[in-house]
Amino acid sequence: MSDWLVLVLGMLGACAVVVVITVVRSKRAPEDEDPNETPDVIEYMTMWIGVVYAIVLGLAIAGVWEARSAAQDHVQAEAQALHEISARVRVYPPDVRDRIRDDIDTYVGYVVDTEWKSMTDHDRVTDRGGQLLDRLRQDVTDYQPKNDFEAQAYQPVLDQMAAADQARNARADSTGATMPSVVWWGLLAGAVITIGMVFALQIRRTARELILAGLFSATIAFMLFLIWDFDAPFSRGIAATAGPFLDLFPNVKG
Repeated sequence: MSDWLVLVLGMLGACAVVVVITVVRSKRAPEDEDPNETPDVIEYMTMWIGVVYAIVLGLAIAGVWEARSAAQDHVQAEAQALHEISARVRVYPPDVRDRIRDDIDTYVGYVVDTEWKSMTDHDRVTDRGGQLLDRLRQDVTDYQPKNDFEAQAYQPVLDQMAAADQARNARADSTGATMPSVVWWGLLAGAVITIGMVFALQIRRTARELILAGLFSATIAFMLFLIWDFDAPFSRGIAATAGPFLDLFPNVKG
């Protein structure tokens, strides 16, 4: 099922729940009930509950968006470090240079074609990807510079190798959901309480009130969908992509 279809169904479901409950409640309400006699304390509580829940939703969205952005930054850092290694080894002998570049192309191709699918479907990187990076590290570190010119390039290559390894570890840590389950329970419970307070104000079946109550509920459903969509940086709709690898290594097929 498409993520956008889930969003549409969720928003329509929220609107339908509000309308159905309002209609049922209105039919079962006593004839002498006056909806204009809502106590002021209920209106005050409803206002503050809405404000507090809006702040919580905003913080949650900011948190998952930051996690998604950080995941994309890790991908960019890893791709850039590998690109720098490939560029800096041009001063090495042709056989060493070509071997290191072949290792990089093999690793990048595996990440884009195979490991990315594992991150999307299973929320984890693969052991094979780590083995390919280890092979690249061995080829980089085992080479002994033959002259001063090669020696000057050797240490920067090692630094970029360390940066690539660090970025890969950070990418591995970024897979999976970022929001703890207890936070999700709090967000869902807050949504129920916030929407429930609408009925505490004794809304009537006028078209204006039903439309506003439905839009209010649909907005909350939309915000929860955004949090859910951003929660897994590599798995869902607006997810981090392998674009940096493809941009810096155009010879690798994605």
